[in-house]
Order: sequence, then structure tokens, then C-alpha cells
Amino acid sequence: MRRPLRFGLFVPQGWILDLVAIDDPVEQFEALVRVTRRAEALGFDSVWLFDHFHTYFKPVLETTFEAWTTTAALARETSRIRIGQMVTGNGYRNPALLAKMASTVDVMSHGRLDFGIGAGWYEHEYRAYGYDFPPTNVRLRMLGEALEVIHALWREPYASFEGEFYRLDGAINEPKGVQQPHPPVWVGGAGEQVTLKLAARHADATNFGGHLDDIAWYAHKLDVVRRHCEAIGRDPSELIHSTNVETTLVREGDDPELLTRTYRRDQTLEHYRSHAVVGGPQAVIDAYGRLVDAGLDYIVISDVPGLATTDVLDALAADVLPAFAGLRAG
Repeated sequence: MRRPLRFGLFVPQGWILDLVAIDDPVEQFEALVRVTRRAEALGFDSVWLFDHFHTYFKPVLETTFEAWTTTAALARETSRIRIGQMVTGNGYRNPALLAKMASTVDVMSHGRLDFGIGAGWYEHEYRAYGYDFPPTNVRLRMLGEALEVIHALWREPYASFEGEFYRLDGAINEPKGVQQPHPPVWVGGAGEQVTLKLAARHADATNFGGHLDDIAWYAHKLDVVRRHCEAIGRDPSELIHSTNVETTLVREGDDPELLTRTYRRDQTLEHYRSHAVVGGPQAVIDAYGRLVDAGLDYIVISDVPGLATTDVLDALAADVLPAFAGLRAG
């Protein structure tokens, strides 16, 4: 039986210069909150935050709100919608501390936390903030150990662990959170030999994206996850399969070139369309439908021009989401 289709939304946080139309940082944060509350009212299933400290793809002196403090704030500003990070950079926080933070936020939200984690990739940010940036294979080994540490702190009364990178010695984590057995773990990344194997072993959801011009790529990745699950005796249907979709809703009078200029960065519009959908409601519906046909069951809408300052969210909810009403009902 197919899992019901769900929709999430990246809220404006500053990382992709989506708050530059607002000058005052207090008002910027209030805009972030307004979008989150509106997403909740419109029936979105979740909102998501990037875990980054300064802007992408070029660091500039513009607002970027920190992910976990913002997660905690949104937990108290909402009552139904789920809240997550896509995804927490493992190298930015000790995983034992991160497990404690997540447990606390799960309580604060009354059990609405989605816990996203990945190996980390933004080298400039790591070095700017003084973090080590080891090679990819080392970061992946660290992620594997971190997932064990986090699960131990969520499960065991006194957690102990001895690894290459992390150690616990009778660590206590109380309260452990609200959700049972723990908040859902979303592992970000599409590496077939390590990341997706870690997801099959430790995660409740996978997340990858960025290949709208090659839908077969998604089906292939899902097949890799299935085989990793079968190798350890896990039912592949237990995992949520999500993708992030950069979405520009073009309405009457809009110029796609101008509308996407900030988010395209140095890409041509043609190249941007290889990994983002740019068009009217039917074009967005068609793109999402191809992803669903490939086997994905959770679409996280991202990089929406105008999200912080216009009614584009209402337009998405009115003109796009109803096309999937039957799938959302399960």
C-alpha cells in the first residue's frame, strides 16, 4: 500500500537571500514566523530549515537565522505543523549535545520534531567558523558514529559508546522526547555506498533531490535504498522517501528571468530548470507528478521567490496542492 503523499516547505531563513527585501532583522524573523503559521493554516505537513550560518553561494553580510534556535522558536509559535532541519550538519555540533537538543525541542513542540542530519558539505562555512573539514570519507564515518550516539541517548537510560570520533560514558538524556521510539530521523544525501546504507540502517526517511531533468535518477536511488534495506532484513516500506524541489511559480505578468535571478545565482535559466521547476501551476503539478510516479512520497518545496513578502504560498496551496488531494488522503 502506497504511503500518503506529504508536502513540506522551506521557510525564508536568509541563507538563499530570501529575506533581503526586508531591512529590519526583527521584522525578518517575524516574516519567517508568518510564513510558517500560514503554511500551517493552509495544510502543509511540515516546515524546514537549512542548517547554515552564512549565505550561499557567496558569503555576504545578510541575515541567516541559525537552524536549531529557530526550530525551537517555531515549536512554540505553532501547534500542528511538523518542524525539521534539512539537514543538520553533523560536524557543527557534538552529537550527544545534538541528541539532547532534539529531545528538548520534541518536548517543546509536543512531539512535532523531524530530525534531519547529514555529513556536512559547505567547506567555506566550516573553515570560516573554525571547524575542521576532514575528507568526505571521514565525515561519513563521523556521521555513522553520530547516528549511533544519538540513538543510544534516545533509547538507553545510561548511554555509553566508544568509537573513533565520539565517546559516551553513562550519559543521561532526560527527558527523551515525546515521540516513540524517538523523533523521526531524516538522513540527507544520495551517496550509494555509504549515505544511503546509513539511511537504510538508521533513518526513518531519506532526502535527496536536484535532478528534475532525469527522473530515472530518483527511481535508481530508491532502488539502491531498497537493496540496502533488504540486505539487513528491513522492510523498505518503513522509510519515507523525500526530495527537495526548487519551485518558482510563474503567474500572469511575471518574468521568469527576473523572478529567478537571485536564486539562479550564476546559472542560466535553462540550466536552473534542470534541477528546478519554473512555470505556471500546471508545470509545477506536472513536475511534482513525475516525482511521485518515480516513487517519492514527500515533496519539500524550496527556493520559492517572493515567499517572505508576497501571497505566492497561498497560490501554491490553491492552485497546485489540490491536484494531489487524492494521493494526500492515502
